[in-house]
Amino acid sequence: MTDLNRDSEEKQKSYHHGNLRDALIIAAAELIEDNASVDFAMIDAARRAGVSSAAPYRHFKDKDALLEAVSQMAFLGLTENTRKVGQLHPVGSEAGIIALGKAYIDFVTKHHAFYDLMWGDMGLRAFEAADIELKTSGFYILVDIVHQWCDDNQVSEYDARELAVKLWAMAHGLACMTMNHQLERFLPNVDVCSLLESSTYTFLEGLKHPPRA
Repeated sequence: MTDLNRDSEEKQKSYHHGNLRDALIIAAAELIEDNASVDFAMIDAARRAGVSSAAPYRHFKDKDALLEAVSQMAFLGLTENTRKVGQLHPVGSEAGIIALGKAYIDFVTKHHAFYDLMWGDMGLRAFEAADIELKTSGFYILVDIVHQWCDDNQVSEYDARELAVKLWAMAHGLACMTMNHQLERFLPNVDVCSLLESSTYTFLEGLKHPPRA
């Protein structure tokens, strides 16, 4: 995946090439990661990017606009990671479905400082404002894999998007429980990826062999 924390050399290179907007987004993302909080001022981002206190307002009307851009960058990082992982496994394979779930957990837990930005109100606005590529790439990679899995296993009566949402909910829930240290409280020493893998297999096997009425 693309790390959200870029080094200062890359940031300065970006700015010197005239890309002030991206330099400010990266600076804000670094502040969030360093402090595990969005509690910073616009002037802090300006200082981090090495520009004047007035410079951010050339591209962002206020801090919320800057945070929305950071949220979009986080979604793009997740999308890029999803693409890469999806390409490592045959479309329609259970291994591919599980790998995407593990990658999602890894991304969310490693970038927990961005959780509220991505999945709160700010993230919803950022997602709606993003371009069509962002809207249709990450989640729908999972949908495509699930759709092919349904065809391969002759269970095409299921809606692939609905199944993908259920699988995503499983990974998302485990990621949240991991970040909040709830999982270790109820299942000490459990490996979250192993738990996801076994749960996903159980879910998929249940689709292939539903209980008889």
